[in-house]
Amino acid sequence: MNSELPFLGSSSVEFSVNAQTVQAERTQGDIKVEIAQAPPAPSGSEQASKEKKGVINFFQMAMGAIAGLVLFIYGVTRLSEGLEDIGTDRMKNLLSKFTTNRFAGVGTGIVATTLLESSSVTIILVIAMVSAGVLTFVQSLGVVLGSNIGTAVGAQIISLDIEQYVPILMFLGLLVLFLGKTGTQKNIGLILLGFGLMFYGLEAIDEAMKPFRNYQPFIDLMRTLGNNPLLGAIVGAIFTVVIQSSSATVAIVITLAGSGLVSLPAGIAIMLGAEVGTCADTLVATIGRGRPALRTGVFHFLFNLISAILGIIFAPLLAQLVLAISGENVGRQIANAQIIFNLIGVTAVILFLPIIARGLERLIPNAPDNKPEKQLKTASNK
Repeated sequence: MNSELPFLGSSSVEFSVNAQTVQAERTQGDIKVEIAQAPPAPSGSEQASKEKKGVINFFQMAMGAIAGLVLFIYGVTRLSEGLEDIGTDRMKNLLSKFTTNRFAGVGTGIVATTLLESSSVTIILVIAMVSAGVLTFVQSLGVVLGSNIGTAVGAQIISLDIEQYVPILMFLGLLVLFLGKTGTQKNIGLILLGFGLMFYGLEAIDEAMKPFRNYQPFIDLMRTLGNNPLLGAIVGAIFTVVIQSSSATVAIVITLAGSGLVSLPAGIAIMLGAEVGTCADTLVATIGRGRPALRTGVFHFLFNLISAILGIIFAPLLAQLVLAISGENVGRQIANAQIIFNLIGVTAVILFLPIIARGLERLIPNAPDNKPEKQLKTASNK
């Protein structure tokens, strides 16, 4: 018995040890599984890197946005110069020949603004022609209305996804500009190059503003502008006066909206403000041009101001209409909102142009020492 006890004892001890070993291995296996499933703890450098990524470098972002804005404005300037060199005389002939009635004037304003890529250029050209007696004041009103729609057509072009073709436009423009032998060919190259630079600048602005996507103060600002259309319109008007182009303001808003940085309500509010801000340079252009030209500038300002006020009041309805007919791209929605807004405004006013013209003539009569406005042999008040 005694000789067996050590055997039993050793067997029990061995069994116990083996059991503990198996249990330990299972425990270790469980631990290994749990460790494998748990995410690795970030090291100090990785944690610092994440924290650094969460902080916005405002200086770097501002420099990128300014560079993009400079490229954009430079591109728009080159584009406008090329179009003006090619089409100014043609636009004058177009404006003088196809403004025999208010409806033809609207159509002429749409075509001229779309080709010249600037409502301000069109209206300033009209003001100069009214001052010179080439157009009557009444004839100019239809062109002014059409220029607003022409600006919206340009916004539709901006909202298209053609960024991938921009380098091709720039390269072709550069080739034609350098290799062109005639002034017209060089102007075409300038137009292509300016168009490409314009889109490239918008892309640079969009890229620079991307950190704002998750920046809560900026998100709150856009929400505030959307909830307060009047404030958004003021911001849009001020920005347009600073950069002297409503087309540029709307183009930037459409680009940022396409990346999710600007909501539809905020974009509509800023767009409405841009419609008013663009009147600043046209009003300046009326200085020293005579009473008829002044009436044209005042009409442009009053029409855009009253339209913008009504647009602010009915901004929620405009947003609902745009959502019903547009896709999910917010940039496209804002572009559609602008063209719908201007179409409604022109449609509401065009039938009353003769009455409006008589009211402005009473408000701003001819100077006593000036001759009456030169009338053309056209049915200008039809």
